Amino acid sequence: MRQIILDTETTGLSWERGNRVVEIGCVELVERRPTGRTFHCYLNPDCQFEAGAQEVTGLTLEFLADKPRFATVVDEFLEFIDGAELVIHNAAFDVGFLDNELRLAGPQYGTLAERCAIEDTLLLARQRFPGQRNSLDALCRRFGVDNTHRQLHGALLDAQLLSDVFIALTSGQGEIGFDADMQAAAQQAADALAIQFDVHAPRPRVLVGEDDLAAHESRLAQLRKKAGQALWDAWNPAPEEAHAVPA
Repeated sequence: MRQIILDTETTGLSWERGNRVVEIGCVELVERRPTGRTFHCYLNPDCQFEAGAQEVTGLTLEFLADKPRFATVVDEFLEFIDGAELVIHNAAFDVGFLDNELRLAGPQYGTLAERCAIEDTLLLARQRFPGQRNSLDALCRRFGVDNTHRQLHGALLDAQLLSDVFIALTSGQGEIGFDADMQAAAQQAADALAIQFDVHAPRPRVLVGEDDLAAHESRLAQLRKKAGQALWDAWNPAPEEAHAVPA
């Protein structure tokens, strides 16, 4: 399984109002483990930041002036993500912006959903922690992911934090050793036991000694005294012959 943890930074909150992507960060996981491969780029948006957007990212138009346009990096970006599952926090936001960038780059690029499956960690977190704060910072605190170095939003840094959060959020039997190989081995062992023992054969009965019977009756008497009325006294089947199990 190949997954790409993805995050973007933008000039504002809405691509419909002409805002653009200024940073893309991706972290690759294979079989839910980081491979060390990343994709990261800053982009020249050819537009102004909305009020407040620069304060969130710390990026400026002066810094981005010599950075490539999206159309320059689109092929490299798509090659990195093609065929993977994209894991994104609040996926509708990032996917909307990136689909707009793909549309502006040319109709031949299509949409992200045509290339990749998409998993939204915000929806996963809301299902697991309904009614609670589920921002990336809140999830980092909940799962003990160190984000003390996150002073500003950055696409690659946030993707790296989200990769740790995603693994914790979706951890299950595979993370504690119950992987597919172990489950298959357990099933083989169960099948072998089923062959050795006839599950429909009569069960042997153990012959109880006098001392054990006396101890049992003493314990029942104590329970009757506490309960006042014992339900088992209402059901008193005829005694059946006991069969001792050979030693």
